[in-house]
Amino acid sequence: MQQMSLAPVEGALRRRVPTLPAIKPDRLKTAKALVAKAVMLKKVFSVQGPYPVIRAALRARGWVERRVPHPAQRASHCHGNKEEDGDDGAAVTERVDEGEKEEKLDDMYDLMSRLVRNETTYFHWTTRRDYIDFRSLRNEQMTNHYANSGTFTTKVGLCVNLRNLQWFDTADPDTFFPRCYRLGAEDEKQAFIDDFRKTACTSLLQHVVKTSRWRRDGAEDLDNVEHQLVGPGLIDTALHVCQEFLNVLDHRDIDVTVETSTSVEEQHWVEFLQEYYMVVHKGALIRGSSVFVERCQATLNKMHEACPQLDTDGLKNIWIIKPGAKSRGRGIMCINRLEEILALVDGDRALTAESKWVVQKYLECPLLVHGTKFDIRQWFLITDWNPLTVWFYTECYLRFSTQPYSTNTLDSSVHLCNNSIQKHFQPSSERHPAVPLENMWSCSQFRAYLQQQGRGAEWESVVVTGMQQAVVRTLQTAQDLVEPRKASFELYGADFMLGRDLKPWLLEINASPTMACSTSVTARLCPAVQLDTLRVVLDRRTDPSAYTGGFQLIFKQAAVEVPPYVGVNLLVEGAPVRRSRHRPHKQTAFCSPTLATHFPLDQSLSEKAETTHKCHSGKEKQTAVDKLSQLTTTSSGLEREGGPDIQNTSCVDISCRSLAWDHPLMVHTEPRRKAQRLGLGLGGKVPTLVPRSFSFSLSPPVNPGHQPLISRAVVPQTALKLQQRSPRRSFPSLRGPLPTMEVFSLQPSIVSGTSACRNPRLSSHHSVHRRQLLLRSQRQSMAIFREERTEERENDRY
Repeated sequence: MQQMSLAPVEGALRRRVPTLPAIKPDRLKTAKALVAKAVMLKKVFSVQGPYPVIRAALRARGWVERRVPHPAQRASHCHGNKEEDGDDGAAVTERVDEGEKEEKLDDMYDLMSRLVRNETTYFHWTTRRDYIDFRSLRNEQMTNHYANSGTFTTKVGLCVNLRNLQWFDTADPDTFFPRCYRLGAEDEKQAFIDDFRKTACTSLLQHVVKTSRWRRDGAEDLDNVEHQLVGPGLIDTALHVCQEFLNVLDHRDIDVTVETSTSVEEQHWVEFLQEYYMVVHKGALIRGSSVFVERCQATLNKMHEACPQLDTDGLKNIWIIKPGAKSRGRGIMCINRLEEILALVDGDRALTAESKWVVQKYLECPLLVHGTKFDIRQWFLITDWNPLTVWFYTECYLRFSTQPYSTNTLDSSVHLCNNSIQKHFQPSSERHPAVPLENMWSCSQFRAYLQQQGRGAEWESVVVTGMQQAVVRTLQTAQDLVEPRKASFELYGADFMLGRDLKPWLLEINASPTMACSTSVTARLCPAVQLDTLRVVLDRRTDPSAYTGGFQLIFKQAAVEVPPYVGVNLLVEGAPVRRSRHRPHKQTAFCSPTLATHFPLDQSLSEKAETTHKCHSGKEKQTAVDKLSQLTTTSSGLEREGGPDIQNTSCVDISCRSLAWDHPLMVHTEPRRKAQRLGLGLGGKVPTLVPRSFSFSLSPPVNPGHQPLISRAVVPQTALKLQQRSPRRSFPSLRGPLPTMEVFSLQPSIVSGTSACRNPRLSSHHSVHRRQLLLRSQRQSMAIFREERTEERENDRY
């Protein structure tokens, strides 16, 4: 019994183990040669999904396939909750087995695939963009998707981005894209409510004008039927709302103040919509509606100029609700009542929180072919985003509904033309027999139909031109959001509807458009568009004059410099701000009468000292130094001879410009206006001189062969030691000509606080006063020197 139970298991295991065919040496040699050539030329590709046309075309070009796991095996745990933006990637699981049966691969291709299993793939073709990690791709690796292209291939992305068209083009998106709102956003939800109410008003006015042609005074005959009559106040409200809308557009509402209760207004809208539903949906009549026909027509003419979609809005105020997380028409519904739309959205909190519910105005007045609604699938290819390069396919096909068109029913079999939906319905017996049973037409068949209607010329001038403009304008709004990878490309499928004037209206754009050969029309067009795509992205890459099939280049803009993305980490570049150095403070040095004795007020001596200001460099500077030394020697001689005794003191104003040499010892005094402010008595002409006591600190360094002209006996030993220990530093604020001294005659009472004035005997001792003055000067200079050293250290820290 146990052996019988094990036998089926062993048989099942044998069936699961793949049986590899016997490899002949010559076939192995040929496979290795082909693989080596493909690897050298970087011709290794991988295809995810049932794309036999792509595989066959690449193999014919010498490419070798590197097999990867089927996307159905990866999508279950990687991308189950991702938003779908294409109508082919979501159907992969349904067609994988079918594609496997259709593709009978040769054993040679299987052998070559095993040989390149560890090689790098240089061409990726996938059904979904999130199967590829774009950050890990090299520059030479190609893929059929762009990152972040969901900004216009999803319902929400297309709805949001087209509002920015005014920054890229002068066109109005309302002229080619039906009004669209995100119900998950509160502000857009309120905007939709206002739009629904306004559209109800315009629909009511159109209803009044339309019914007046065949029913003039029919309401008077039905006065006894209460449920079929509505008061004329309904039309007054509609006219008032439309006029307010026009006033807002003309900015005539700026100075108008309207004070009304919100609850009353909301209640009035509820009553208005209920009466509107009775008139439009149930056929109720309005008393005396013929009186308002002219006013309604005049208002509609004004509204037509402001609302480009008025001709397609219709009478029933139908809106189409699209869940953003689904594709292929799943979950799409048509609703004509406001409360039902809001209840549907509020019932699904998950989609509402993510703003995935999209509501769009339904085109109630489309172009019909034999009374049947249709839409157009148009392919276009993007080979570069910077510069934006768009290729438009010359072939397209029409998809018909299985039921005759009518706005009295909201069934999806009437209003949704997706092949994934219509394939579940049988064609209605009431549908015109000229409509094909396959529910598809090629564009050539449609052009023949237009030719029979006398409108054949409008196909190229109106339909094709309008579709191309809509595609380019949509791509321009998303250009800054898509990553412009040079080695990538992507094929898109755009869905359009035509108005009665043949004007195209963009419905949505799909990534990875379906390539299923479900009808005779798609069996011819889908393989052709895949082959032509490879011609553009591969053949034209090496040969710019290569044949591109049905693709035509319709747009290529100039290259745009994209600024580098820095992310959220901002960087500030620059140099640290250093604290500015303060200018040296001017100090006042008071000299004793003895100091004035050594410097007689001689005009010639002042003139000689002033010549030091004019010396800047070279030989002139040395000459000035020699003259200064002579002046100091003369002053020493005057001291020995015993000059006149002067009892008043002097204020020395040293104007320090900038020294050309370095010395740590410096004396500063206040300017002349400071002396005037103190009340000092100034003489007439004040001589300028250099005192002998300061010649040691202010004189430039002498050459080794020249001895200083000042005697060391006059200078204290502490000053000599200080000068020897002080480092030779450069003070930027002390560079320039030799400073001068201006001696003023002072009143004795001004400096009565000094010790020299309190003790007249002390004035007779000249050496004592010179020592005091020099020590005071040294202390002041050292204080300035320490202050500047401290400032420099603080600046170095910053």
